[in-house]
This record gives sequence, structure tokens and C-alpha cells, in this order.
Amino acid sequence: MSVIKPFNGIVYNPDKVGDMTKIVCPPYDVISPEQEAVLKKRSPYNFIHVMLAKADARHGEDDSRYAKAAETFAKWLKEGILVQDAKPSIYYTRQEYKIMGERHSRMGFLAVMKIENDTARLHPHEKTHAGAKEDRFKLWTSLKAACSPIFVCFSDAQRKVEGIFQRKVAATRPFVDVVEDDGTRNMAWRLDDPELVRQVADVFENQNLFIADGHHRYEVSRRYREMMLAKTPDATGEEPWNYVMTYFTNIDSRELQIFPIHRIIKTFSKDIGFLENLFRIDSVKKREDLAVMLARAGRNEHAFGLYTRKGIQLLRLKNKSQINEFIKEGSADYRSLDSLILKAFVFDKLDIKSEDITYCNKDMDECFTAVDNGQAEAAFILNPVRIDQLRAIALNGEKMPPKTTYFYPKALSGLALYKL
Repeated sequence: MSVIKPFNGIVYNPDKVGDMTKIVCPPYDVISPEQEAVLKKRSPYNFIHVMLAKADARHGEDDSRYAKAAETFAKWLKEGILVQDAKPSIYYTRQEYKIMGERHSRMGFLAVMKIENDTARLHPHEKTHAGAKEDRFKLWTSLKAACSPIFVCFSDAQRKVEGIFQRKVAATRPFVDVVEDDGTRNMAWRLDDPELVRQVADVFENQNLFIADGHHRYEVSRRYREMMLAKTPDATGEEPWNYVMTYFTNIDSRELQIFPIHRIIKTFSKDIGFLENLFRIDSVKKREDLAVMLARAGRNEHAFGLYTRKGIQLLRLKNKSQINEFIKEGSADYRSLDSLILKAFVFDKLDIKSEDITYCNKDMDECFTAVDNGQAEAAFILNPVRIDQLRAIALNGEKMPPKTTYFYPKALSGLALYKL
């Protein structure tokens, strides 16, 4: 059984920082260098000054940036910029956003989840990199706090958790109400009623849970716990570091969005005649038609958009039986991933290396612009991974390659921190 419980979040003091829109930021791993510079100038209290602290003249280089982050964090606590809530709460959130002009609203909540030795019911779906884990481990160790939650999907077909929110929380004033640069509105409320929190926790009994985002942070939380257990022979199991701060959302909700991650290719061979042996190829006259045609083809086929200076083409795999010839590893569910098929059928044949690929999250226009401006010679447009694919692959105990899924919107950083 997965155990979740409320926690005493460390939150920003609005009386000290003013406009909260200038304070919060996206997760660290989706922030570009340009966006990082903008956020740091936006406010001296923007959360990025802790989450992505940089070395300065006094702190020097390399690992001392973590000391700088810890110093900033301690200073903000001392000055009352950050304050710890007196009552343990779960923190309901609602994110309102648009996709292609259509309005969406996703509900979720922050709580802490017990880190279990038996992970049979908690299913990651993506592989991780050692470098990213080491970076977050050093930061958490310096702060003695978790900056950002992991992102976990649970099943709530009867919408019990949302029902509690609608009946008891939604009509009250949120303690955070901010709009991100991309137009996403983020609101957050506290729920500290023990009985209502228990009702939320009961939904998680005997659940299979799926890590959607934050795989590196989850592994860091396990490593941090192992470090603390080695230092604490009389541990009770209820110390804060036995739990990981988690953003939960309903996998059964239509508002859970997975966006594709497109591939921009810096150097692309002109000798691609072999593609005609593998794919049915159709020309696409208008850019705005590609998304519709790709989505329609993706219902029953493995399809990709290809953009070069010569124009747009829709590629549809001719023979599904060839997948097993080209991809040897993994289950049938795993081998059905479009990102793997694209790599095996196209990139490997053209000897395209990972360092020659730039990844583009959700914005197809960015792919077109890169080719138009001469920054790249080709771009491949993909369909998103489906929820049922993610669930099947995770339940198989398999992990997708990095840069396969992009959940949107991201869980905002700076709403609450968790003291370890």
C-alpha cells in the first residue's frame, strides 16, 4: 500500500515578496538558459535563485554553488521570506490552460509519499542520467530540503479526490494565484482537516501509481533516505526523509495531457531514397494541416512528419511486422513507441547521433523555424505517447528512453518546499 500524508510546507510569505507571479518558476529541467536569465532578473526572491543557484566571486566554482543555494535558503527563512506552515496540509492545485484555443483545467495536490523498500506498486516509466541525479542530490543535501515534487499519476475513476476539492476547497480563496509566461494559471489551496485528508489518503489503498515526471528526483529521494538511514540506527521510519514530496493527479482524467517531443536534426543526409521502401510518403501542402493529418494517421499507424527546406512530408510505416526485425529489445508495448521506431528505421540507418539532435517540447513551430533559419536541416514531428501505452510499459517493469514524454502543464516550483 502506498502511504501518503500531509506535511508542513515551507511557503513564500506574500507580505514580504509581493507579487507571487515574479517568485515561482517551472521545474529546473525545462528552463532554458534564456528563461533562466529572465527569471533571475524578475525578482531577487525568485525560486530559481535556490533551485538553480550559480557560483559567484565569493563562492567560487563547481560544488560551491550548492553552498550558495543553502545560504540563500537559510537567509530567506531567517528573514521571513519563506515560512513553514503551522499545520500539516495537503496542497490542492488547479492549473487552467489552453491547447489550440481550447480551455483545460487540471486538478492535483501536493502531499508526501512514503518511500518503500517494496516498490511493486510504484512504477517509473523513464530511464535516468547519473549527472542529473548527482546535481539534485548535492542540492537537497545542502538545503536539507526538497525543492520540487515528483509527479505521480493515480487512478480515481469515481473522482473522490476531486469531489472533496469541489465541496470543501474550491469556493475558498487560494493562497497562490499566478499566471505563468505561457499563460497557464496556477492556484493553490491548503487542506488541513485531518478527516478530509484521511479520505484522500484512503483512495490510494492498493493502488498502482505511475511516476510521470521527476524520475531523477525520486531516485535522489531514495539515495538521501539510504544516507540518512546509515546515520540513524534507531530510525522510526517516520522521519521526514522517509517521504518524498509528490504532486498527484488523476490518470483517469481527460485533462492529463502528454505532449510529443519532436526531433530537430542539425545535419541531415540528402540520400534518403530508402525511406520510400519503409514508409508511405505523402506531401503536405500547409503547415497547419500536418498536426491534423499526423494525429489521424497515428490512430492506427506509426506516422511521422518530416520537414526540410524542400517541404513537409507525412511518413507512415508500411509494414508493422518489420518492427520486430529492427527493434529487438523490450515487450511489444515497448517496441510500439514511435520514438524507438523513428530511431531504428531512420536515425540508425542515417547514423544520426544523439548529439546531433535537439529536442523540442510541444511547439511544432519551433521545429519549422529551426529549419527555416538554417539552424537545422530537418525536423521530425511525432505524435504523443498515449496514456494506455505509458501504463502498459510501466506495468511491464520497463522504462522508456529519455525524451519520450512531456507532461503538460508542469507542476510549478516554489509553491511549497519539504523540509527533510
